[in-house]
Order: sequence, then C-alpha cells, then structure tokens
Amino acid sequence: MSVKLSHIIAGTMNWGIWDKNLSTTEMSHLINICIENKITTFDHADIYGGYTTEAAFGKALTESKVDRKKIQLITKCGIEHISENRPKNKVKHYDYSAAYIIWSVENSLKNLQTDYLDALLLHRPSPLMQADEIAEAVEKLKSEGKILSFGVSNFTPFQTELLRQKTEISFNQVQFSATHHEAMLDGSLDYMQIHNIQPMAWNPLGTVFRENTEQTFRLKQLLATLVDKYHVGSDLILLAWILQHPANILPVAGTVNVARIQQLSKACSLELDKQDWFAIWTESMGNKVP
Repeated sequence: MSVKLSHIIAGTMNWGIWDKNLSTTEMSHLINICIENKITTFDHADIYGGYTTEAAFGKALTESKVDRKKIQLITKCGIEHISENRPKNKVKHYDYSAAYIIWSVENSLKNLQTDYLDALLLHRPSPLMQADEIAEAVEKLKSEGKILSFGVSNFTPFQTELLRQKTEISFNQVQFSATHHEAMLDGSLDYMQIHNIQPMAWNPLGTVFRENTEQTFRLKQLLATLVDKYHVGSDLILLAWILQHPANILPVAGTVNVARIQQLSKACSLELDKQDWFAIWTESMGNKVP
C-alpha cells in the first residue's frame, strides 16, 4: 500500500526524557501546531527516551483529540539498548527475528495508542538479519493491518536489495544534509530513485549550527549572503537544499520550537538558484565540484 507522508516530518526523538521532556499537555499542543503547519507525519523509534517516548506521545495524541486518519505515524524497531526498561540487555545489539519484530510493533501500537502504523522501519542493518524471516514478519503485520508500509533506516543499497528481493521496501531514512552528503555520492539516492523508494533525511541541518569547524564556518559565511537574497532563515535554506534533490527526500525536523515549526513549510516552496545549490555543496566540500 502506498502511504503519503508530509513533505516535512516531525522527528520526536527530542520530545521526551532524552531532551525536552515535554509534558503531556505540551506534547499535545505541539502535535496540533505541527498539523496546523502541514506537518502531519511523526517519526518515532521504540528506543527514544529509553523506550518511553512512544507512550508519552500516545498519551498526548489521545489528549489532543486529533483525527488519526489525518496524521501518519512512523516507528522503528530492531535496536536493543541497555536500559532499565530492557533489563535483559547486557550489550547493545540488534534483533530482527520475526518474533521480535512482531512483538515490537504490537508494543509500539499499544504505546502510541493506535491500531496501525503508517510505516515501520528497521532502525539499523544487522549482520545477522535473515531476509526471509524479516519478510515473513512484515507480510504478517501487513495482512493483519498493523502496518501499512515497510522500510529501512541507515541501509546501504545492497542491504536494502537483500530485503527488497523478499518484500516491498517503501522508505529508507538516511543521514543527509549539507554537511553529510555521502548518500548522493555513494549511489544510495540513485538506487532509491530506481526502485521507487522514498528517502527520509535525519539530522537535515547537519552540524552547521552545532559545530565550529572549517566546513561549518564556510557554510555559515555563504548562508549569510543567501539569507539576504532569499529573505528566509539559514535553516530553511538548508532544508530547501535537500528538498530540491530529485530523489524527493523528506527531511525529519526535530525542532520543538513553535516559531520555527511555523516557518518550516516555507522551505517547501523555496527554490534555490542552481548556482546557489552548487555553492552550498562546494562550501561543504571545501573545493569546487569535480
């Protein structure tokens, strides 16, 4: 089943105890703010908040009175963290057994207080993953209406193809930004276009505002001139840079700042001049394109 997601996705990793620790009321308000600003897709993972953020969001979603059919919920499974909520885990590892995938989805449904997930993603590739067993779990979950679509996260083209031979892959969420652009050079985005797999980009602003390096210094200098030219913030220019790629990448924005959320949709209508697009790539690399 084809699932349509919003052009910008709300990332919830920072909503819970790992960072902002929003109350139920604050989270409910933020859900509504996102929807009002055309951000209807919410990206989760079972591990967020040490396995607590899904449940916090589910409680807020119920309180928000939002029509479930008007939003899309994504979650990821497979990483087994060392956590007080997973006392049996002695070392961080991955589990993609059919039984674990099915149990994880059912647990996420309970936590999110929903009957179905719009998309389930495998969080990271495991050297021990058995494609047949994963496909078995996915097909069972789809047939029961518990997931509408299936994808992966942080998978290379060959790892994706291993699974694609057994079951439909609709999404791959990868790290992609002006500071981390390997996915457009190593064949990942090309592969996704060939096989009609929609990319999502986590950490879409990269390290531009978090690190002081030669790379980020160059980018900030360029962005200062582009802000004057396009009359929008640097963050929107960086998102527009991603959105302009022909692979139809969906950025996962992790901000909980209401004012910023209200501006995000402007990135969808911002078209950068081609030379400005290449200038951002050039300053990121520190040299002209080949």
